[in-house]
Amino acid sequence: MSSSRRTAVAIRHVAFEDLGLLSTILDRAGWTVSYCDASVNDLAHRSIADADLLVVLGGPIGAYDGVAYPFLEAETRVLERRLGRDRPTLGICLGSQLMARALGARVFPGVVKEIGWAPIELTTDGKASCLAALGAGGPVLHWHGDTFDLPDNAVRLASTANYENQAFAYGRYGLGLQFHLEADPSWVEEWYVGHAVELAAAKVSVPALRRDTAKVAEGLRQQAETVFGRWLADTG
Repeated sequence: MSSSRRTAVAIRHVAFEDLGLLSTILDRAGWTVSYCDASVNDLAHRSIADADLLVVLGGPIGAYDGVAYPFLEAETRVLERRLGRDRPTLGICLGSQLMARALGARVFPGVVKEIGWAPIELTTDGKASCLAALGAGGPVLHWHGDTFDLPDNAVRLASTANYENQAFAYGRYGLGLQFHLEADPSWVEEWYVGHAVELAAAKVSVPALRRDTAKVAEGLRQQAETVFGRWLADTG
């Protein structure tokens, strides 16, 4: 008798910031994937607490905006429980900020918007982690204006010139990525539309961003498969 498929739940904040490349990776590896829309679904549902994997995705709000968006408090509590129980948990962009907040760290507006394709610099620990494949200078998609302090007992994995904390590990089962390794270049056009106001305010050229995406698109799928595949195996 074959074993049942493992379950992964992705908490989503806007429809177009989905699992992207990670969706195919999980499906191929035998995971059953479902979405929870943070603003309208029940974050206390047992399917989230009991999921074999929880992925918290990005979004255009701040992890500290709980007064305006009360569901963020419930989301933070979910992460506190998951991380406290050593349950595999991946946070991407806003998700990584919420993870940091759940671990007691400060989340706050940064000094500059980072939007576009650029490499990260791996720490010594990062070079020994699932992110090792990014060490050759391969670009990742940055799309954030907030940052966070490194949580206690977390290990910094990557930085950029503007932001010291771009990725961190929390034990064996927690991974926070400030950048978008999951972004599918064939669907990023939706981001240009969904974030049009932010792009205009940051004076980011959409045609230039589109050209940069086309230049790097070819290697992104393999990059995501290598990094996420190793992390999933390590948390196995």
